[in-house]
Amino acid sequence: MEDSLEKQSKEVDVYRDTWVRFLGYANEVGEAFRALVPVSVVWASYAVATVYVSADAVDKGKKAATVHGENPGKTARVTVAVVDTFVWQALASVAIPGFTINRVCAASLFLLGKTTRWPLPVRKWTTTAIGLSTIPFIITPIDRGVDLLLDSSVRRVYGDSEKHE
Repeated sequence: MEDSLEKQSKEVDVYRDTWVRFLGYANEVGEAFRALVPVSVVWASYAVATVYVSADAVDKGKKAATVHGENPGKTARVTVAVVDTFVWQALASVAIPGFTINRVCAASLFLLGKTTRWPLPVRKWTTTAIGLSTIPFIITPIDRGVDLLLDSSVRRVYGDSEKHE
């Protein structure tokens, strides 16, 4: 069993180690463009991110099922893998960064309206650029914060201290 865990940890995780990871950031991009696009486009970006989160959770559940085979407690371990991945991704990839970019963009549009005489389209495009440029800076702190939050709360309940990137 330990060999299969080592093998699995060396495998490329399509949801974490490839371009697919960027689908988890779709809603941040949607939030950055909120001032320029219909709200339905923003909600569609959340749908893309939610599908990514769900697919990653199912993938981690399948991997846990394979690793644990027919061992006692398999169902609990698979459930923990799915729930932990879903909660972590929902917070770290969707809810917290989406809220953060939304507020950064709202504040920048407001401040640009109060401090400049730029036409509204210029302010909106500037707000979008600010939102997009903020994304790379918030990812790591949010990921680490969600790790700390889960490590000090729900992971204590189910005894999984394993961190997720």
